[in-house]
Amino acid sequence: MKLIGMLDSPYVRRVAICLKLLKFDFEHESISVFSTYDQFAKINPVVKAPTLIADNGQRVMDSSVILQYLATLAGPDQRLFPTRPDDALRTAHLNGLALAACEKSVQIVYERNLRPAEKQHEPWVDRVTTQLLAAYAELERDLATAALPKEADQFDASHVTVAIAWHFTQMMLPEVVSKAAHPRLQAFSELAEQLPVFLSTPAE
Repeated sequence: MKLIGMLDSPYVRRVAICLKLLKFDFEHESISVFSTYDQFAKINPVVKAPTLIADNGQRVMDSSVILQYLATLAGPDQRLFPTRPDDALRTAHLNGLALAACEKSVQIVYERNLRPAEKQHEPWVDRVTTQLLAAYAELERDLATAALPKEADQFDASHVTVAIAWHFTQMMLPEVVSKAAHPRLQAFSELAEQLPVFLSTPAE
């Protein structure tokens, strides 16, 4: 298998770490959808990161779709998505909130970095920021009710996604989302980032 995309994308990094947790052999091609657009387009005309190229050459896009495929490929021993209803519900809850936080962080970054200042729409940025803060507030409250794991072999897809989302937001928008207001998220992110599977997959 081959994973296409830059690890500065939380979505690409999410897939890369989950591939390693599942112990799949894969090649990573660090190609940008911006600076190397034409090169990416030759691999996938949609130019969407992450793109996974399966062993038979089929292309799969979107991190959640890719992870569902990988879980199926891993078979009964897959660890990304719990099968017990209560565990599956919590995983879905955490994944949804963390992915919402990722999406809103990316939207703000794109608005600030890609759109000319005179064309930036502050009411829209304010709305997205409110959504971002709401997602992290919900995650912080959730972590108060049930602790997240401390060892990589206990991580499922939601734990990876929460850690990566928080790390990305703190890299890109530390002035928007306060560490002090989210101590549980910050502590979990710090723990996750010291695990070998995270250290070997650094955000670029």
